[in-house]
Amino acid sequence: MASGRCDVCGKTTTFGRNIRHRHSGRWKRKAPRTSRKFKPNVHKRRVTIDGKTVRVNICTSCMRTTLKRMAA
Repeated sequence: MASGRCDVCGKTTTFGRNIRHRHSGRWKRKAPRTSRKFKPNVHKRRVTIDGKTVRVNICTSCMRTTLKRMAA
């Protein structure tokens, strides 16, 4: 498994809240919230940089961008 960080853009794990849509007791009480993680979709790929093949951890959005730049 690749590390949770993209070597190209530096995208890492971010944190947010997950709302459980359950109200217990009175109507005025808020729905409970729990913490959650948003992990980047990171893969290990071989990329050619300056004629050298280097293994990098790259997220899928960066992979898509590099393919578009190569095609243009």
